[in-house]
Amino acid sequence: MASEYGLKRHFNGEAARLIGDKIRAAHPDFDVEGYAAEVEERIPGKELKDRVLVLAEGLRTRLPADYTAAVPILVSILGDELAEGEGMFNTSWFLMPVARFVEEYGLDHPEQSLDAIEEITRRHTGEYAIRPYVEQHYALAMERVARWAQSPSHNVRRLASEGVRSRLPWARTLTVFVKDPQPVLEILEPLRSDPSEYVRKSVANNLNDISKDSPDVALATALRWLEESPTPETNWIVKHGLRTLVKKGDQQALAILGATGGEHVRVPRLQITPGSVTIGDTLVISFDIENTDDRTHSIAVDYVMHHVRKNGRSIPKVFKLTALELRAGERRSLEKTHTIKEVQTRRYYSGEHLVDIQVNGLVQATERFDLHT
Repeated sequence: MASEYGLKRHFNGEAARLIGDKIRAAHPDFDVEGYAAEVEERIPGKELKDRVLVLAEGLRTRLPADYTAAVPILVSILGDELAEGEGMFNTSWFLMPVARFVEEYGLDHPEQSLDAIEEITRRHTGEYAIRPYVEQHYALAMERVARWAQSPSHNVRRLASEGVRSRLPWARTLTVFVKDPQPVLEILEPLRSDPSEYVRKSVANNLNDISKDSPDVALATALRWLEESPTPETNWIVKHGLRTLVKKGDQQALAILGATGGEHVRVPRLQITPGSVTIGDTLVISFDIENTDDRTHSIAVDYVMHHVRKNGRSIPKVFKLTALELRAGERRSLEKTHTIKEVQTRRYYSGEHLVDIQVNGLVQATERFDLHT
């Protein structure tokens, strides 16, 4: 398994031994070596979530059959709460199967499971484990989430936001909040100027999720937050929470963030060199930008790469470039390098690729280059 990469490579027999040794201190009958051997046998070919499930299943067959007796054993191994800035995937990554255990097996005991999720999130995260409880025990779960939003623990407050994100990555969509985000906004209200960066990132991501399905609600909320809570923390949340709308060129989102005059800015020169590249090469995107108006404007400048897909169609990807002020009549030269490199989430195909220069969400110039794979 030497060629494995990413977080999944850690979830193997050694991870099982790490967890098992901790459990055995509280539950001496726990079969550590049997657990490790089973995990090692079952994980080949599996991706991260399925590997974590293998470890959770191994715990279920080796801990007491009574869930209410098994959970306290797992809670006893959690360790100290993470301080601000301590990465859960650096410090306590091995607790992912513990959270999965509660997610998979605890729905018949929601009160105890929600207690366990709160303890887990202080050391790791409960953002995935909480979701089936929102679906199947909605009133109880949302009452608990509202309480978590008032917690003195930044980890627990972060869970209040992250756990009810409608479109949390790697998780099933919470369609109840896609249809009506108002219950989520009620949870976010006391967190809109949170002192913790960890919490603020989650609130911004949650607002961004809402903007994908209910843009008018997200925009109205952002505007109200800025008016009622004029703090740097709220300003940061709104800026990052509206990022998808900004990338789409939503003029109201741009206006809320202070961008003006995109329709008065033109790009009289755009050059991409070299005109033909292969994977690993670097493009230089060079252009001039000019304010044709008689007053100063604040502008957000992005560039859009139209990546060719296997079927010949293209998919645009917006890359942030800069934000600046252009005085009346001012012309400025800008340059950006962009390396064509493989990433896990994107595969390149040969063909003509377009590059747009976008000012306040409005495309002002387009050029092209050829990619040979």
